[in-house]
Amino acid sequence: MYIIGISCYYHDSSAVLLKDGKIVAAAEEERFTRIKHDFSFPINAIEFCLKSQKITVAQVEYVAFYEKPLLKFERVLCQFIDFFPKSYLMFVSSMPSWLRKKLRIIKVLKKKLNYKKLVLFIEHHRAHAASAFFASPFEKSAILTVDGVGEWATTSIGFGSKNNIKLIKDIKFPHSLGLFYSAITAYLGFSVNNSEYKVMGLSAYGEMDRSKNKYYKLVRGIVDVKNDGSFRLKMKYFSYCYKGVMNSGVLCKLLGGKARKKDDEITQRHKDIAAALQIVTEEVVLKILDYLYDITKSKNLVMSGGVALNSVLNGKILKKTKFKNLWIQPAAGDGGTSMGAALYAYVGFLKKDRNYRLKNCYLGPGYDSRYIEGCLIEKNVEYYKFKDQDELINETAKLILSNKVVAWFQGKMEWGPRALGNRSILANPLNPGMKDFLNKKVKHRENFRPFAPSICIDDIGKYFEGEDFVSEPAQYMLQVIKVKEKYKTKIPSVVHVNGTSRIQAVDRAQNKLYYDLIKKFGKMSGMPMLINTSFNVRGEPIVCSPEDAIRCFRATKIDCLVIDKFLIRKK
Repeated sequence: MYIIGISCYYHDSSAVLLKDGKIVAAAEEERFTRIKHDFSFPINAIEFCLKSQKITVAQVEYVAFYEKPLLKFERVLCQFIDFFPKSYLMFVSSMPSWLRKKLRIIKVLKKKLNYKKLVLFIEHHRAHAASAFFASPFEKSAILTVDGVGEWATTSIGFGSKNNIKLIKDIKFPHSLGLFYSAITAYLGFSVNNSEYKVMGLSAYGEMDRSKNKYYKLVRGIVDVKNDGSFRLKMKYFSYCYKGVMNSGVLCKLLGGKARKKDDEITQRHKDIAAALQIVTEEVVLKILDYLYDITKSKNLVMSGGVALNSVLNGKILKKTKFKNLWIQPAAGDGGTSMGAALYAYVGFLKKDRNYRLKNCYLGPGYDSRYIEGCLIEKNVEYYKFKDQDELINETAKLILSNKVVAWFQGKMEWGPRALGNRSILANPLNPGMKDFLNKKVKHRENFRPFAPSICIDDIGKYFEGEDFVSEPAQYMLQVIKVKEKYKTKIPSVVHVNGTSRIQAVDRAQNKLYYDLIKKFGKMSGMPMLINTSFNVRGEPIVCSPEDAIRCFRATKIDCLVIDKFLIRKK
């Protein structure tokens, strides 16, 4: 039985294919169209999924959609009515897309795919919950989903047991922790639904002591939080209900000035506001989790929703709550809801037993050696073909140790927002100048942005603190932890200003080739870890195809490209 899960029309469109209850293919639409956060109908992702199993849409039994459009449309109309006439322009601009496509999913599927069977509509936060719980290793677990907004819900708590998910309570729009974070992201001059992680990184440069941060009480005063973690925003500070600008003039006045423009200098004031935002967000989520533990008494926790991508927060959960085990879906944002919709259709709707556990996220397109070599020849690229895998690993490790920046393209593309060793740019963490070089010359991005170290899972305890609080999400770059004091100066390019790193814990069972490369570099250098950043440049999605890889390699200061068994050097 085949089921397709779909997410689209808001941001990060995606598709997954379920075969007899197991995910066999998954990809975001942006990787094919090359449009960052593409929200269009995921026709390319769907076609990839079908092609991966050599089937046609006629063999698909169900399509599962990640939300209920009519329920969401009800909320949007209520929102416009409640804030009329201030909402008039927003109403006029948004209605055409609702009437042409968002309310016509069944017709769109028929037109674009010639699909004529049943379409299942899953509530947005239920899709989030299913993506986390049904793909997790747990038989029973507490569930938390936190994002901007689905239909009405912005935060949901629940409990999963075997084949069942029960959502217990939720917080409804316009009160949203995700929109709160996004509004201040916009105030700080960064793009919404794209750059919240930049603000998280910027917060480390601000004053993280709440008693010394003069913006903490101001930002905390925007959110009314109860002992059970339920919260309400003071809406006078926000304008997202009735216009495109997310923060109101009242917020600007509270924080002491106009919103920063994109190219303005980032000052210490901006850094302190980012820190205050991060502190408040952590406080609210940890209160919710304390309450969730009290009512479920579960030692296991699964999380999803855009806020679950806050790796600084995630690194503190096991340390600061009573939960003992944590699992977060790698594509925790809206892109991952297509997986949740498909899994819920199989387990929740069709009442089938769970038989799937997501053990790695290499679910996207892969390309064989013959195809890749053909691309190199067609594009007139000079290359060297490695004799075997040992030579490939040995020579690549030598290149990185000699401070060459290496683009690394292997196997199937990753699912989710992180490059995890198949579509990565790799570099030497021992080089103190590598962080600035990569930010300026390769990635073309802000100089405060940190880089993640990839480290083999069995080496974490030697180099990082709090090994007991590191959980499986670290395999997907979803936890920030402290570097041990004696190693901070030895790996300067992967240590953030506050002495932490957003690690990728590499398991050999997940990615043998990448694991062996890290170990080889460790034998040569004495430090078994690599800088790992996504194979793309600012404003572009991670590369998908060999053609994408060659184009990105040529357009940047990357020194070498190791693509499958071939090595390309810059002249």
